[in-house]
Amino acid sequence: MLHLTVEQARGFYAEHDGKPFFDGLVEFMTSGPIVVSVLEGENAVQRHRDLLGATNPANALAGTLRADYADSLTENGTHGSDSVESAAREIAYFFGEGEVCPRTR
Repeated sequence: MLHLTVEQARGFYAEHDGKPFFDGLVEFMTSGPIVVSVLEGENAVQRHRDLLGATNPANALAGTLRADYADSLTENGTHGSDSVESAAREIAYFFGEGEVCPRTR
């Protein structure tokens, strides 16, 4: 668990800089502690996104994390990588070499 600085949040979400929701996203992501984790497995990115639900909680299926816990589109409570490539970049943003244990099963 960690508490993002404004600089860290702006860096992590840099691809959204200039979009109308960017400042609110940074504000929300720095408003309290967050949990960062790495999930591995077959189709891990898609399976995790299925658990999260649609980015907009109004469109998320009942039983998904965003449908059940999100407050709004900006404050949707969770983040999940949208591709294996994004996951690699995002993992490297928070974890250094050797900090993520390899999958053994």
